[in-house]
Amino acid sequence: MSNSDYRIECDSMGELRVPIDALYGAQTQRAIENFPISGLHLPRSMIRALGEIKRAAALANRELGLLDAARAAAIQKAAEAVATGHHDGQFPVDIFQTGSGTSSNMNSNEVIAHLASREGVPIHPNDHVNMGQSSNDVFPSAIHVAAASLLHEQLLPALQHLEHTILVRANELKSVVKMGRTHLMDAMPLTFGQELSGWASQIRHGKERIEESLPRLHALPIGGTAVGTGVNAHPGLGPKIAKILSERFGIPFHTMENRFEGLSSQDTAVETSGQLKALAVSLMKIANDLRWMNSGPLAGLGEITLPALQPGSSIMPGKVNPVIPEAVAMVCAQVIGNDTTITIGGQSGNFQLNVMLPVIAYNLLQSIELLANAAALLADKAIRGFAVNTDTIQASLELNPILVTALNPVIGYERGAEIAKRAYNERRPILEVALEMTDIPEDRLRKLLNPAALTQPTENR
Repeated sequence: MSNSDYRIECDSMGELRVPIDALYGAQTQRAIENFPISGLHLPRSMIRALGEIKRAAALANRELGLLDAARAAAIQKAAEAVATGHHDGQFPVDIFQTGSGTSSNMNSNEVIAHLASREGVPIHPNDHVNMGQSSNDVFPSAIHVAAASLLHEQLLPALQHLEHTILVRANELKSVVKMGRTHLMDAMPLTFGQELSGWASQIRHGKERIEESLPRLHALPIGGTAVGTGVNAHPGLGPKIAKILSERFGIPFHTMENRFEGLSSQDTAVETSGQLKALAVSLMKIANDLRWMNSGPLAGLGEITLPALQPGSSIMPGKVNPVIPEAVAMVCAQVIGNDTTITIGGQSGNFQLNVMLPVIAYNLLQSIELLANAAALLADKAIRGFAVNTDTIQASLELNPILVTALNPVIGYERGAEIAKRAYNERRPILEVALEMTDIPEDRLRKLLNPAALTQPTENR
């Protein structure tokens, strides 16, 4: 680095060369040099949350008479620019850094101080931007703000859309009878509408589980400063910041009842991740059902045809693959893995501070965004547009020997098993074999073995 490419910045440890055009200062530069590990940086949602917290803190400190109007206004303006994404390139610190997130908190303090100082008043990153705060309460608060905002703005709407899309298709296909399967083997019939209603219920319950975790995610430890006691912070600062954030996001943020918990643990992040993992399991089940139903078109089940989105092979012309369900399944695998990382991170609270905050933040926020995007794609590019192959479904139904189950109350299980085995071995419809092996009249057999009637409870038949 030539002399013209850098400037000299100072912190409590001395002088350091910083790139001439960097908005950050010495503490950020030290972190860049100390942690050349992954190239992974804070997610956009986390930078937004840090910017919003710094903006709210400046406004709150001004209202409390602790920060003069000029400095408060300059910090608010700079913090808003950070929050809205104008300076994301100025946040180069690796995710694998100091476990409290101090490097990233100071990164935000330095960038905001640098920008705010352009307004003509000197702004110190610690004394002014970080007034009444510590990395130890800011960073976990930012995790909650970022996660809650992503859930409210992205994932929950995406799940609502997915559930609605499934229910629309379920209603369209409510009269289409198909083969049921248990253990991947032929079973009693059901309708497409019934099958899809199970998917919709899974998504609805996944959404409800996430919503049940939100009240704890809305609670912020801000105001706890270093260890939870609130040292160097006005007692009213935390509640004011939470109120300002609540108004800003339209989310009912509030200060935690016990800030010692908020600094020393990440139980709420672990809980939220667990709900996301449950949702990932549901989405993977639905994605795999779609893949099986679409399999073929000649040698698989061939019950549906998913929308053709791209060529499926570099060597086999005409091949089309179920790319959206496959992508969704990979998202789910990533989210399940992220949950393990978050779980390990969550148990890393040592006395008054959790020391895996950055990696918890990265994985939690990634899981939310991945699931939101995957849910929307699954709705719009797979479920909304799949076609039902009615001829294939009808042919399978007619040969399904398991329909003989409906005769159990009339002829008994053992006799039914004999009929089913013969029908299967001879590849003949169960109706034909039952006519030969029982004395039940044909009209009654047709009624008993009607696949559509068998999709309803006994008392409705």
